[in-house]
Amino acid sequence: QKEKAKVKPVRRRRPLMTKPVDDVYLTWLYRRPSYDLEQAVEMLKKFQQLDFTYPKQFVYINVFLDMALQKKKKVEPFSGAVVLPHRFTDEIKKVLVFTENEEEAEVARENGAAIVGGVELVKWILEDEIQADFYVAVPAIISKLIPLRNKLKRKFPNTRRKSLGNDIPKMVQLFRECHEYAVQDESVIKTRIARLDMPTEHIIANLKTVINDICTFKPPTLGPIVKRLVIRSSTSEGLQLNFDGLLPRVEKVEEGGEEEEIKAADDEDEEKPVQEPVST
Repeated sequence: QKEKAKVKPVRRRRPLMTKPVDDVYLTWLYRRPSYDLEQAVEMLKKFQQLDFTYPKQFVYINVFLDMALQKKKKVEPFSGAVVLPHRFTDEIKKVLVFTENEEEAEVARENGAAIVGGVELVKWILEDEIQADFYVAVPAIISKLIPLRNKLKRKFPNTRRKSLGNDIPKMVQLFRECHEYAVQDESVIKTRIARLDMPTEHIIANLKTVINDICTFKPPTLGPIVKRLVIRSSTSEGLQLNFDGLLPRVEKVEEGGEEEEIKAADDEDEEKPVQEPVST
């Protein structure tokens, strides 16, 4: 009887209600509302006007990811770089180009590379004499850069990150002006995408560009990688977004296509260098 007395009854949580009928209500009793993207951006702009906060504050998105693959595998935490259609900062990144071809080296310098060189740069990088924001390379030299793999980690040149290839002008332009994001806490991306005083259509275009790039890290046949999306400004609350029109459309895959796509993803994982943990 004493043991039975110690057992506490299990409290059943009330199901959340959908929409409040009063202006004042307890938020935890209701489901979090979702907004269309254009509506959410306009709400952020209105919050700024009502609160008299800084009009050029940053706009952020929190992207909650489904990293699951088949056979209990998961997408490894990744980082990406993408050129936004509407830049919101004048920051230019420092790009280092690895090549031993004089013509390619000259092309790299003409396109704005901060540092250009061959194998002689390896020692200086290992000794922290040279540092850059991004490192790109041509395929002909990549085998000579293996000593840098553990040093550079996720910044080591590879095709998945678009930092290994023969189109030097394209690579240099991408990384000089790119917007970089990274997975935190194993399944969340928190990144800024615009300034609040930008036109609504520009903010929307930047958001869609980042989301489309994130979706390339998981085969679409295994379900969308984005499972929840929140937008906010520096001083506002977060607004949950509807996915309508945001995620790329998945085309029907013929027989055998899914296996080939999964295999391609596995091959890319093998090609990736060891990634350093992203600090929160």
